[in-house]
Amino acid sequence: MAGAETFKEPGRRARFETVGLLETEYASNVLADQAPLLSSRRLNGRLNWVWLVLFVFGLCVVIAPNLTMEAVSGTLLALFFSLIILRGALVMSSCLGQKRNRGTGHGLPPLRTWPTYTVLIPLFDEAASVPNLVAALKRLDYPMDKLEVIFLVEETDSETSQAVRQSHLPTTWSILVLPDGVPRTKPRALNVGLGRACGNYLTIYDAEDRPHPAQLKAAVLEFEQEGAENVACIQAPLRAHNGVCSWVSGHWGLEYDVHFGLVVPALARSGLPIALGGTSNHFRVDVLKAVGGWDAWNVTEDADLGIRFARLGWKIGSISLPTLEEAPESLGVWTAQRSRWIKGYMQTWAVLMTRPLSIMAELGAREYVAIQLLLGGAILSACFHGPLLIWFLASFAIPESAISGVSLSVIGLGYIVSAMSAFLAPGRGANRWLLVLTLPIYWPLLSIAALRAVIELFKSPYSWAKTPHGLTANTSSLDPAAFH
Repeated sequence: MAGAETFKEPGRRARFETVGLLETEYASNVLADQAPLLSSRRLNGRLNWVWLVLFVFGLCVVIAPNLTMEAVSGTLLALFFSLIILRGALVMSSCLGQKRNRGTGHGLPPLRTWPTYTVLIPLFDEAASVPNLVAALKRLDYPMDKLEVIFLVEETDSETSQAVRQSHLPTTWSILVLPDGVPRTKPRALNVGLGRACGNYLTIYDAEDRPHPAQLKAAVLEFEQEGAENVACIQAPLRAHNGVCSWVSGHWGLEYDVHFGLVVPALARSGLPIALGGTSNHFRVDVLKAVGGWDAWNVTEDADLGIRFARLGWKIGSISLPTLEEAPESLGVWTAQRSRWIKGYMQTWAVLMTRPLSIMAELGAREYVAIQLLLGGAILSACFHGPLLIWFLASFAIPESAISGVSLSVIGLGYIVSAMSAFLAPGRGANRWLLVLTLPIYWPLLSIAALRAVIELFKSPYSWAKTPHGLTANTSSLDPAAFH
């Protein structure tokens, strides 16, 4: 180890340690070295078939432009129609499941012995968030002697490091400082924390997170129930505590309410693959280590890990106790965050398509189709919403370019399913009518983020667009239990 010391406060001691270069180098490349085809570290040259498809498409456009465009339009319509039907089915399945389970409750009976739980806290440029974060972690209803909390900070971020060191931390908590390295990403830090984890189970919280106090116990009980032996991860729902602060944060919060409140539970019940959220996912530590931890070269390491679990035969479950998060309130912050997500989805999809036929055999046809629709559909939707709006507006000035009736029907069906999902989703939604009415304005903004993602994928594929936090009013008194 590069160095260690004990940080002392009256009656408290927290371990402070600077991690060595060899350890961070290993964390950066553990998956890429051991299973290169599962990592995003080197995608160039592994997708030559994509360039072949594009070349053939170009030839078809030159030889038979009208026929080619009709074929492409028909294919896209079929894909979007299938995605809409799948999402609608998942939403209805989730609502029916909630109705059947209503009134049964999910108690938290005490275990004779609670297992050791590790909580990883990756931080970068988050000094202002540390006091409220530490307060939220101390509210966790879990035996303190079984709770291991590891703060992961970068050596270049002295302010955050100092803020954590000045907090009154219990003796079972520690602070690890990571030397600067490549790539400087959240999953690299998480892999360092995973290597140090002593818990049977592990979860991640971000700087702005306010988890439900009973979330850890709920996850343990879910893991230890009969029949959950093949469950590698439990996803807790994320909800925006500032969804009413702006139009942008409202739509962000609504997306989360639908995804984590309806889609994820339905996918979990169906045993289908889930692209995980970046926080409040709870893991079996031994399984997480066995699958290679996180891919440090993927900027949506959560989504990638969820798909990898499915490929290796593991399932993902869900619980209902939420974590409150801070939604982006400005369009600039939203665009930067969303472009990183789309870039990461593209990386994840590219890994999935490196050997498409063998991967389909690994997953099974049902699971493979679901991933293609949900992951590939998210990418395609982001790319096409903007051009579709331009096409629609142009049809008023150029009648011969009008959208066909079939296309309008699919678009209308997509809007109806989205509106239905918005009103059925849990969470606070006093302004949901306004959000639903403005969905046709919000969706095209995804294309701006998608364009930025494509450019970054070629120019700086591993750069991490940091989302600023702490922009909302003081959140120290937030009670996630009120959102249950």
